[in-house]
Order: sequence, then structure tokens, then C-alpha cells
Amino acid sequence: MNEMQKQQYNDYVEQVTPKTNLPLNMAKAFVTGGAICVIGQFILNFCLAQGMDKDTAGSWCSMLLVLTSVILTGFNLFSKIVDFGGAGALVPITGFANSVAAPAVEYKTEGQVFGIGCKIFTIAGPVILYGIVTSWVLGLLYWLLKMFGIM
Repeated sequence: MNEMQKQQYNDYVEQVTPKTNLPLNMAKAFVTGGAICVIGQFILNFCLAQGMDKDTAGSWCSMLLVLTSVILTGFNLFSKIVDFGGAGALVPITGFANSVAAPAVEYKTEGQVFGIGCKIFTIAGPVILYGIVTSWVLGLLYWLLKMFGIM
């Protein structure tokens, strides 16, 4: 490729690459993630006000956030929230629920086994796998350190 072709290519790439407004995107992510966290805090406070202990209230909060995320994914609304809020919508619990539910919705036409069953953990599977393996290795390490009296 000669210099003129490189320059033409660079000009083309510059022309077709979407322009982003970083401060605006960061503000949208902050507002979106903050709104999800405020909803979670509201659920937690409501459960505590109903007389639940902190662990039970936290469990209800987690379950309701996951349920809401899955329902919004099913109605194709979560993707619109992500389009607006970017990474702010991927607050860990709601983003993880979406990553499990989205492939199930996408591949439902291929059937229960070959569609949903095979594809549901395409995105979340590696996270679950490495989370379990890491916790097992750390648990084994902790047990060995306890057994030898180091901890």
C-alpha cells in the first residue's frame, strides 16, 4: 500500500467511525448505574422496614433485581437501557442476569435443548466456570494453610 492509499483509508475510517462524547457517555453511565443502585437500596430499605434481618433483605433485593433484569431482557427493554447507559447498566447483578437471559431469548426458536439449553450460558458460562474453579482453589489453599497451622 502506498502513502496515498493509506491516507485515503485513514480518511475513510475517520469518516465512518462514530464520534463519541466521552463526558456525556460517562454521565449517562453514572446516572444509569446510580439509578439501578438507588432502586436496589430502596428495595433493601423497604425489606428492612418490613422487619427482615439484613441477610434476608439483601437476598430479596438481589432476587428482585435479577427478576427485573430478566423481565426487561425478555421484553427487549434492557438492551435499550444499555444503549442509553452503556456500562452503567451492567451493574454486576443486573448485567449478569441479562447475560444469562439474553441468549435464552435469542435462541428460543431453536428449541429447548439445542437452543436454550446449549446457548444459555454462552456469555455467563466462563464467568461461572472460572468463579467456581477459583473459589475451589482458594478454599483448598485456605484448608491447607489451616491444616499446617499457618492461619
